[in-house]
Amino acid sequence: MRFVRYQVDGEVRHGVIEGDRVRELLRTFFDGVVPMATSYALDDLDLLAPCRPTKMLCLGINYRDHAEEMGHTLPEEPVLFMKPPTALAGPGQPIVYPHMAGRVDYEAELAIVIGRRCRSVPPEKVDKVIFGYTCFNDVTARDLQSKDGQWTRAKGFDTFGVVGPWIETDPGDPGRLSVTCRLNGEVRQSSRTDQLIVDCRSIVSWVSRIMTLEVGDVIATGTPAGIGPMQPGDEVEVEIEGIGVLRNTVEAEREKGAKPAHIL
Repeated sequence: MRFVRYQVDGEVRHGVIEGDRVRELLRTFFDGVVPMATSYALDDLDLLAPCRPTKMLCLGINYRDHAEEMGHTLPEEPVLFMKPPTALAGPGQPIVYPHMAGRVDYEAELAIVIGRRCRSVPPEKVDKVIFGYTCFNDVTARDLQSKDGQWTRAKGFDTFGVVGPWIETDPGDPGRLSVTCRLNGEVRQSSRTDQLIVDCRSIVSWVSRIMTLEVGDVIATGTPAGIGPMQPGDEVEVEIEGIGVLRNTVEAEREKGAKPAHIL
């Protein structure tokens, strides 16, 4: 099933996709699927990020082809970093290119969405806490990542954690999905999740041993080879097999000291 968040008449609502329509739900889909009579044409809705995570957890250097591309040896343990919830952006929302960044890159990723509050989950029970999967663009200010020697600023700008367009509860085997990134229609990344160094279930189990995972939290599983820069005016698409296409445009930051991104 595919679940979405969207806005109608200024209100945020939740729904389940039925063909080319969205059936409204009485409650958030995390609280149980209670469909209502109201439905909308999917193409008529402004979709939002499909969840509001308390944190976005991301893995670095978790694809064999990307490690080779970057000249890294395979890590002995997952390389974990976080994006703040203020970095959240949804489908169709502009990715803002900050004034202080000299190079901003796309990074296509498969992301896991947590459905139950959990801690120290053994690998064999991880499926009970995963709600579903979605597309993720781990936008990165590459020059600042190199300059700072750590990743908080480079990964943490508003709109640098792009999630959507929906949550798919059954995309197929998460270890055998294609991952594609297109920039202005040209394929820049093309790989499969069988290139993952640490698989999805092991990632969730390992992260849950470090911190409590909350409902709606997002874990991005890493990006494959082919990362590269974007420019204002570009359109970037992240496509994950069995899920869909996350599409955004890039725009320059309009002014210094701009207002915070509006997150619904």
